[in-house]
Amino acid sequence: MEQTDGDLTDLLERLGRGDQAAIDQLLVRFLPNVTAYLRLRAGPALLARESTSDLAQSVCRDILEKAGDFRFGGETEFRMWLFTTAKRKLADRHEYWGAQKRAGEPATLDDAVALDAYPSICTPSVHAGAREQLERVEAAIRKLSPDKQQVVMMSRLMGLPHAAIAEQLGRSEGAVRVLLSRALADLAMEL
Repeated sequence: MEQTDGDLTDLLERLGRGDQAAIDQLLVRFLPNVTAYLRLRAGPALLARESTSDLAQSVCRDILEKAGDFRFGGETEFRMWLFTTAKRKLADRHEYWGAQKRAGEPATLDDAVALDAYPSICTPSVHAGAREQLERVEAAIRKLSPDKQQVVMMSRLMGLPHAAIAEQLGRSEGAVRVLLSRALADLAMEL
């Protein structure tokens, strides 16, 4: 069942009142976007040491621990809080592994783990095709300039409105729209 904007607003208001069930539902709703964001932003060095699913779980734990700090400000504010937490988690993990200079086991492919959850509909060839497509999309995004990467992630993964992106990037809404349009055109050409 798809949630409406009214459902989201209700969940955010309940979160602001400290309703634990609301934060659980919000995290489930936004987990795919957070996971995709982490995969794209983590980089190969971190992903060689930690899996995206572990990073996402850690972000969720941080959000759960700080849920009482959130004051209802709407969907955009929640998304900013969630993805800022994810960004901070990545910085912390990069710092940890850089300072410790630890060698770790290579991470398993999180997309394979996710696809394994659907054994009745995902054959090995479907797994391979999905992994290949995911790798192509991620590689195409990584080829974009940093500004274009950022605007695509903020718009498509974080789901922020153009006004919020403009404010975060210190640009006008028109400039954000143009940058996003060019980034999406570059992605389309690459793919």
